[in-house]
Amino acid sequence: MSEASDHHNEGMHLPVSDRLMTVEEVADFLGVPVATLYQWRHKGTGPVAFRVGRFLRYDPAEVRLWLHEHVGLAHGAR
Repeated sequence: MSEASDHHNEGMHLPVSDRLMTVEEVADFLGVPVATLYQWRHKGTGPVAFRVGRFLRYDPAEVRLWLHEHVGLAHGAR
């Protein structure tokens, strides 16, 4: 395998814990209804989601980052 093709395949083997999350999994993780995630997406206020075919998927790292940013805002408002 060439160096270029090795570089191209970097990151293609993600650990199971780093797989993309479904809307239902993110809602469960955040403790909110699925409908709330769709409302946040429409308003542009929720965690970043993207389409894979007709499905929404979330990067777990982005969901955690969004959560930490918003928990910080909630604590700062006190």
